[in-house]
Amino acid sequence: MTAQRRAGAAVVALTMLTACSPADPTDPADVPPGTSTGGHDTGTETDPRPVEPSRADASPLAGTVVVVDAGHQLGNTNFPAQVNAAVQAGGFTKPCNTTGTQTDDGFAEATFNFRVADRLRERLTGLGSRVIMTRTSNRYDRWGPCVDERGTRGNRIEADLRISIHGDGSFTDGQGFHVITPTDRAPWTDDIYAGSRRLALEVASGLLTTGFDASDYVAGGTGIEYRADLATLNLSDIPAVVVECGNMRNRQEAAVMSTTKGQARYAAGMLRGIRAFLDR
Repeated sequence: MTAQRRAGAAVVALTMLTACSPADPTDPADVPPGTSTGGHDTGTETDPRPVEPSRADASPLAGTVVVVDAGHQLGNTNFPAQVNAAVQAGGFTKPCNTTGTQTDDGFAEATFNFRVADRLRERLTGLGSRVIMTRTSNRYDRWGPCVDERGTRGNRIEADLRISIHGDGSFTDGQGFHVITPTDRAPWTDDIYAGSRRLALEVASGLLTTGFDASDYVAGGTGIEYRADLATLNLSDIPAVVVECGNMRNRQEAAVMSTTKGQARYAAGMLRGIRAFLDR
């Protein structure tokens, strides 16, 4: 973060806010066996920039660093004090996190996000990229990380990009994905506006070519939405987007998002966009 950003953030007083999303149900498939005292999920322990590969390395994404952010956390509902605490969000404050949404059948957004993110991580790693996960668990005894931590992950090492994965929960009729990119707002996102917009366009194109439709209820059907209120974008010094993969309250779309096959398709579409952005 630039010195100007830090100075602006320092004068914003912290407040306490409350999250209003419904609690997510447990998903035993994502909860490791055994018990735990619980705690904060800080993602990967370190974010070292990998050594540049030799010319003999044929991996198409060798030398790249991608931050993959699986939105929310399954256990956020169990840690209200931590999750409701206000954090810096880019000139204002927001709650640390929320619980996310779910399908009418009780499939948690946090679980969907994590499974798609993990599949994307596998695909990127297989192509030679160094992947940094903002969280490495999906369980009831963990919370976070907060949106300010997510928003700054990868800045220190100047990662190539950050992609945040979410599911929407608007209403039963709307369907389709939309990719959120930051507005051109100094001193927070003016430096990443152009790169993030290009990343958003490439990810949207990748999802379209993988068989998904752009949202029919956001952004006029373009699939691209500009927002200035998201900490994960405002605090970033690298190109960053948020992907709302689909509307989990729509029965037909929820049926796709709940399946392993559907989750793999989302990951494949994002991978297409990332590779096009990196031109690899």
